[in-house]
Amino acid sequence: MNPKEPMQHLVDVDGLRAALEAFAAERDWQPFHNPKNLVLALVGEVGELAEIFQWLSPAASAAAASNPDTAQAVRDELADVLLYLVRLADVLGVDLDAAARAKMRTNAVKYPAERFRGSSRKYDTP
Repeated sequence: MNPKEPMQHLVDVDGLRAALEAFAAERDWQPFHNPKNLVLALVGEVGELAEIFQWLSPAASAAAASNPDTAQAVRDELADVLLYLVRLADVLGVDLDAAARAKMRTNAVKYPAERFRGSSRKYDTP
């Protein structure tokens, strides 16, 4: 990815954002959907996702979404993370597509492919 090239639309959550807004409005949950509460709920859901993977081997973790013992839980927790993330972005007025595109451009500059291919080192590590 060239950081100077315009990037196509990456994230389209408008339908999900509207559905979540309506879901919260139908239940009069807007007072509870403040950034602090949503961040804490998001962290909790990420923790539940992490719990599924916590003691799995690398091979088992790679198969977690297709393993009948863990697949449904993985889908459920990923969905919960997505739902809270989109709701949080909406409440904060953050355009997730613009944020993702900007971060991809930043990362392309920080981690040029020719310098970081096949390496997991951090950008400030020699």
